[in-house]
Amino acid sequence: MKKILICLLAAALATGCKNYLNEDTTGLLYGPNVLSTQDGLESALTGAYKGLGSQWSYGFIHPSANAAVLGADDVTTHPASNKADWREFDQFNVSTTNQRSGAVYNGCYKAIQGANNVINNYSKTVGTKATIDIIAGEAYFIRGFSYYWLTRFYGNIPLVTAGEYSDSLLTIKKSTVAQVYDLIVADLKKAETMLPNTRRDPGRPNAGSAKAFLADVYLTMAGWPLKQTDKYDLAAAKAKEVIDNRALYGFQLMPTFAAVFENDPAVAIIPESVYQISGFAAGSGTANATYGNTAMPGEEGGWDDMFAELNFFNTFPEGPRKDKTFRTQFGLGATTIPWQQSLTRHPYYQKWYIKGNIVTSSISLPSVMMRYAHVLTIYAEAKARGTGGPDQAAYDALNQVRLRGRAAGTKAMSPADGLTASQFADAVVEERAWEFAAERTRWFDLVRLEQVEAANAKKSPEDLQPIKAITKANYWFPMPYSDTSLNPNLN
Repeated sequence: MKKILICLLAAALATGCKNYLNEDTTGLLYGPNVLSTQDGLESALTGAYKGLGSQWSYGFIHPSANAAVLGADDVTTHPASNKADWREFDQFNVSTTNQRSGAVYNGCYKAIQGANNVINNYSKTVGTKATIDIIAGEAYFIRGFSYYWLTRFYGNIPLVTAGEYSDSLLTIKKSTVAQVYDLIVADLKKAETMLPNTRRDPGRPNAGSAKAFLADVYLTMAGWPLKQTDKYDLAAAKAKEVIDNRALYGFQLMPTFAAVFENDPAVAIIPESVYQISGFAAGSGTANATYGNTAMPGEEGGWDDMFAELNFFNTFPEGPRKDKTFRTQFGLGATTIPWQQSLTRHPYYQKWYIKGNIVTSSISLPSVMMRYAHVLTIYAEAKARGTGGPDQAAYDALNQVRLRGRAAGTKAMSPADGLTASQFADAVVEERAWEFAAERTRWFDLVRLEQVEAANAKKSPEDLQPIKAITKANYWFPMPYSDTSLNPNLN
């Protein structure tokens, strides 16, 4: 098919307009002649998915999204070496030219552009209506998902709903966070009604995925910066829909925490995965690089990109979850050393190791963007902070996660413990820290609860320190220079 050479909005591509002739145009097809057919609509959707997963360019199957959440208290990076982009996040000094930030930004906007093509044309497409609706439902999900990541990282951002390029996009202004969230909610509501209960393949969302992310979005909207506390009740209700219908959507908690992170390339999806971006080592640019090298120490041939903060590791509750979360002995072959004797003198995250401890950056593993355990904790926290406080179902939801991860004999939490609603909510947030360590969750929890400053004040002196006092301005990243230099309205 003839390539259609278009220059996206500068916000959509790191390279800007000057390199559009070299841009991969997969998914950038638009217009009635292409999208009037079901195959053409499916091709546009494929392009949208590509924005979320390109091994070394953009999206979520390489380490950039992991680097961008280093401002939390669970993950840090090498104090020297070639990790300057990583350190900027950990030290709250993110530059406008940071490549890690730009990779997520550009990938999300690429996904949005492809999704817009589908959304703006599917009603005119000829084909099987049921299939066309599913394609559109996935496009609404992708757009809502992408804008959710963008506004949490950048705050006020360009809100682009056009699929075709026009000069006006080069002078577009930022939309407010509230305006962006209005679109996110609307998109996910559309997705939950249009998607099937069974996903088309492991890398696609289903109706339960849309509901789960909508619950997470409501939980976030209840916190900083919007502080729409009425959304707690909506978050709890939507998460409960997923919990009550988990079998319908194919979701379940794995029996052991270790089973969640076997990281076997032969397993396409685990039942705990609510939504994932799949990686394929056999495809050009589609392998997943967030596993293996990036999370391994130099002693094992790794890159030392990310590892555990010391206070987080030291205070982590003992049990099977801690045993599987961290790697504390390093070495190749028969000789190993404890983490205290390693070059970085830090534990590493076993979660990002590949089964068999394979040293590679090219693997067929998914980046799981939400687990069913997230849904359980969303319900527990939202119910506690909402009308009436936590009920028995909230305690049950939390205990499913808590008891699976902690040491044998750990007592189940109960309303009889006498916790206030606030105390119970705090316990859920703490449990989320342990359960989702290094899974790109802790940073967003700290931001919405305005706890970034307090968490970083507890850093070990042996970890990287913020280079100046943290303020709310550090909760969002600066817009990439590649875009602000072309459009001053984005400054």
